[in-house]
Amino acid sequence: MARKLQSGGRLRPIDLARGYGLSTQAVRNYEEAGILPDAGRTAHGYRTYTPLHARALGAFLALVSGHGHRAAASIMRAVNRGAVDEAYRLIDESHAQLLDDRRTLRAVEGALRDLAPTAVPAGAVASGSGRTFVGPLAAELGIRPATLRKWERAGLVRPRRDPLTGYRVYDEADVRDARLARQLRRGGYLLEQIAPVIAQVRSAGGLEPLEATLRDWRDRVSARGRAMLTGAAELEAYLRERG
Repeated sequence: MARKLQSGGRLRPIDLARGYGLSTQAVRNYEEAGILPDAGRTAHGYRTYTPLHARALGAFLALVSGHGHRAAASIMRAVNRGAVDEAYRLIDESHAQLLDDRRTLRAVEGALRDLAPTAVPAGAVASGSGRTFVGPLAAELGIRPATLRKWERAGLVRPRRDPLTGYRVYDEADVRDARLARQLRRGGYLLEQIAPVIAQVRSAGGLEPLEATLRDWRDRVSARGRAMLTGAAELEAYLRERG
């Protein structure tokens, strides 16, 4: 249906809406937001669209899958106002973010390979003590002590309190959990998404439960990359038709 719209004649809002599984209000909203070119008007003031509008809508929806709604809208607005180089820059930024996501995924996978249930990063735990405190651990992870305390409130780490000083004390399992939390946060996971993973690691006594999380992450990164290719093809077709 969508392909037929891109090669037909004059189109009504309902034609675009049905062709792409949208409401007519959504089509009007996209036009008003600059995602679609301005519509023509009949003598009675009704909107009329063309195959170019259908091509623009198809490009936008394809871009959303790979770049997200906000970036896709910005790309289409740039194209429609003639700022094609700005659109290319926005696309480049999305590709750079995807590359960063891939690098972070590899970093997490590498970190997990290096982690054993009793592994402790060098320098984070005082020699022979089997424990560390908030300041040294935060420095080891490259985060602020306040971040560790926030993670504690979210259940990501569970330090005990020294009975004499009241200071937080992180044992080897806490250090492991903090390292995992740091890596997953870098991968874009929210605290509420990380907490169940770390809880699974604790209950299982190891890192195996993370394998499913990493597979899901890898699948999402790959799907986004493929969606970007589809979006690029649709946008190129729109650019050619715009001339």
